[in-house]
Amino acid sequence: MSIVKRFITESIKRTEIDEFLQKKLERAGYGGVNLSKTPLGTHVVIYAMRPGLVIGRGGETIKELASALEQNFKVSNPQISVSEIEVPEFNAHVVANRVASALERGVHFRRAGFWALNQVMEAGALGAEIVISGKLTTERARFEKFKAGHFPIVGEPALRAMKTAEAHVQLKPGIIGVRVKIMPPDAYFPDKVTIVVPVQEEERVTVAKPAPAAAPAPAPEPAKEAQKETEPEVQAKEVVDEPKPEETKE
Repeated sequence: MSIVKRFITESIKRTEIDEFLQKKLERAGYGGVNLSKTPLGTHVVIYAMRPGLVIGRGGETIKELASALEQNFKVSNPQISVSEIEVPEFNAHVVANRVASALERGVHFRRAGFWALNQVMEAGALGAEIVISGKLTTERARFEKFKAGHFPIVGEPALRAMKTAEAHVQLKPGIIGVRVKIMPPDAYFPDKVTIVVPVQEEERVTVAKPAPAAAPAPAPEPAKEAQKETEPEVQAKEVVDEPKPEETKE
């Protein structure tokens, strides 16, 4: 098998596994899968919002998934691990499934699109784009695009940092497609310039001056002075009390 055919067959297998897991783990909040080959077999990492539903009671669901991947997709010795999604708004699969489920419940497509877009941007994403296509209002198919923030369309950041996902939902007019693109806040841009402001010498001197003056006078000194003031009063009382026994002797 040539290298080109090998890459094509592996990419087809990845998409088939992704579609299978998306249908199987819809209730668990499926957020994607990552496949990597190891000397012992194939390491499969499943991202989900509710890992407990993926694991199942006593690991029953994971065993079923491992056997299905090995028999149906010919994955050699699959070792499945589940990872919880920390911020669901930054996961394109989760956002696309939310929009699709909202459309299935009968929510208007514009309301569902703007609702999902506002959630993603409020979470801190640099940019997001949601495209809903199909028979939206008339018999003629069209698409509606909801976009906010800034994100590149082409180039290295778009290929590496941008997260994309698609979801489909069957309605009475026909199939509605949802495509989501999210640029996370930790994306790296090679052309981004950071300006470092140099610290002047005067500022350093002003910052260093308050350090010796910060040490206050010791607190116990006023207590010692109070003790010194009280001591002569005690002596004076003792002097006053001394002549009393002499008067009794007389």
